[in-house]
Amino acid sequence: MSNDFTIVNEGDLMDLGIKAFCKLGLNATDAKDVVRILVTADLFGLSTHGMSRIESYGERLAIGGINAHPNIQIEHVAPAMVRIDGDNGVGPLVGMRSLEAAMQVAGEFGIGIALTRGSNHFGPISPYSLIAAENGFASIIGSNATTTIAPWGGSDARLGNSPLGFGVPNPDGRPFLLDMAMSVVARAKIRNALKRGEQIPSTWGTDAQGVPTTDPKAALNGFLLPIGGHKGYGLALLVDLFAGLLSNAAYLTHVKSWQDAPDQPQNLGHFFILIDTKKLGSTQWLGDRMNDFAQILLDSPPANSENPVIVPGMIELNKLEEQRNSGIRLSNETLELLKQHAPAG
Repeated sequence: MSNDFTIVNEGDLMDLGIKAFCKLGLNATDAKDVVRILVTADLFGLSTHGMSRIESYGERLAIGGINAHPNIQIEHVAPAMVRIDGDNGVGPLVGMRSLEAAMQVAGEFGIGIALTRGSNHFGPISPYSLIAAENGFASIIGSNATTTIAPWGGSDARLGNSPLGFGVPNPDGRPFLLDMAMSVVARAKIRNALKRGEQIPSTWGTDAQGVPTTDPKAALNGFLLPIGGHKGYGLALLVDLFAGLLSNAAYLTHVKSWQDAPDQPQNLGHFFILIDTKKLGSTQWLGDRMNDFAQILLDSPPANSENPVIVPGMIELNKLEEQRNSGIRLSNETLELLKQHAPAG
C-alpha cells in the first residue's frame, strides 16, 4: 500500500462495487452491469472514468437525480434499428442495455443501430467496444455530454465534450480500440489537477474569457479546447447530432449540467452502430487481415527508440492484462468512497 494507492484484485473490486451500488438503490443485476463497465475502465488505466465515478453517480442517486430503478424501454422502429429510453437510469446500465439491443439486431441483420435517450454519463466508450469486439462486432459508439466547449469562434459553452469510439474485433489477437473525447483532455483531468494543486498545460482549456490558461480552477470556470481546432469542433457537433438530436435526447445547451442541477435528469443520448463481422467472412479471414494490418504499422522503424509505434488500444489492453495479473491500482480516496457506500460485513 502506498500513500495514495492500494492494489486491489479485480474480483474483490467487482464485489465491493456491486455492494456499493446496491446500497445506493440498484438491484444486483443492474449493479453488476454498471460495475463491469467502470472496473474495465480502471483495468484500462482510465481511472478518471472508472470506479472513482461512484462519487458523482452516488451523489445524484442519493438525491434522486438518477433513477435507481429505471424501466428501460426498447422499441424496434425498423428491422435493424432500435430506440432505447433509459428512464434516467445510471449511464453504464443504460449503455449496457443499448449495446445488448444493438448486438441483437446486428446479429440478425448484419448491421444494427441503437439510439438512446434518457441516460446519464455512461463511462468511457472502450469497455463497450471491447465487449462488442469479443462478440465479433465492429462498432462505432458515441455519446453527447454537458456543455464544456465554446462554438468555434464563440465565447460561451454551447456544446459538450462528446466522446466517440471505434472497435474492430480480431479473432486471432487483440482488437482495434479507439476511444477519444473531442477535447485535448477530459474535464476530469483538470479537476484532478486542481485537487492536487497542480497547474495544467495551456493547451487544455481557457478561462471564462476564452484565453488559454494554466490555472485548473480558471479552466473549470471556462472552456475545454477541442482537438484539432475547428475540426474537433465539427466532430463534436456530429456526435451530438447522432447521440442527442436523432435519438430524441437533449442536445447542446438543452443538456442539464449534473454539477449545476444534480437533482434533475440530464437526458443524455448515445448511439451504438454495430457490424457483425462474422457475416463478412471466417474468423481466420478476419484474424489474418487484422494481424497483417497491425504488423504493417508496427514494422515502421520508430523515430524515437524509446517510443515504439503503437496501434490504438494497445496501451489500454497491455494495462488490462497487467492489472488482471497483478491487481488494479486504485486510489485510496476511491477505495474509501466505495467502503462508505458498501454495507458492513
